[in-house]
Amino acid sequence: MSVDPKYWTEAQATGGGRNGLAKLADGKLTVTMTSPKELGGNGAGHNPEELFAIGYAACYLGAMRFAASSEKLGTVPDDATVNAHVGIGPRSDGGFGLKVKLVVKLPGVEKSVAEKMVERGHFICPYSNATKGNIEVETELA
Repeated sequence: MSVDPKYWTEAQATGGGRNGLAKLADGKLTVTMTSPKELGGNGAGHNPEELFAIGYAACYLGAMRFAASSEKLGTVPDDATVNAHVGIGPRSDGGFGLKVKLVVKLPGVEKSVAEKMVERGHFICPYSNATKGNIEVETELA
C-alpha cells in the first residue's frame, strides 16, 4: 500500500517530552505537556493520549460523513458525536500500549444504516487504518 500525501503538518516537542512543550511549526498551537497523575505526573497540562483522542474523534466523525455521502448511505446528522476514550498502560510483553474505545451517537439514523456508517468510517479513517492490528479499538454505537 502506498500513500500520496496531499497535506503535511509538523510539530515539535521540547523539554522532557511528556513534561515540556509541544507546538505546531506554524505557531498556531502550543500545548504544555505534563504526565497525568495516574502516571506519576501532576496533571496540570495535557498529554499525548488527550491529543490522540481529540484527533481520532474528529477524524473518525469526518470519515463517517465522507462514507455516508460518497457511498449514498444517508446523512450523518449535525448532532452526531464521536467520543474517543484513549487509555495507556504497560504491555504484557514490555513497554507501553494504547487501547481505544469510540462511542458513536447518530441520532435519528436507523440502526442498520448507522452500523454501516460506523463500519465504513473505519475503512476510510486514517487513524483507524494506522491503528488496525496495532492496538485494540472497540467501537460502540450508542
